[in-house]
Amino acid sequence: MGKNNNNRNNDWKDRLNVVYSTNPDFAYETDNEEEIETLEPSKQNLKVSIDRKQRAGKSVTLVQGFVGTDDDLKELARMLKNKCGVGGSAKDGEIIVQGEFKQKVYDLLLQAGYKVKMAGGN
Repeated sequence: MGKNNNNRNNDWKDRLNVVYSTNPDFAYETDNEEEIETLEPSKQNLKVSIDRKQRAGKSVTLVQGFVGTDDDLKELARMLKNKCGVGGSAKDGEIIVQGEFKQKVYDLLLQAGYKVKMAGGN
């Protein structure tokens, strides 16, 4: 009984904010969005650039084009931020590293086996 009771406890959490339906054919749908499978580094097409727009005059190094799960993106961002010794963020297939580290980030991505291009002027 303990195991069955546990499943029931988890099910109610999945149905929070669901309105009751009298339709006998109603099937509750959960938001199980499938995450994109992470491409291996050699198949990624990353672009490294410097961005100053809408950042209060501060420069950031931008890595765009990552295809994969949020966890893998955040792991790559963590490695880049550690090696550069700065902060940053990662979301929506984009990594932001605070400061101008275009060449260093480019070199780190190459060493990690990624296909990477530099974009922009400086």
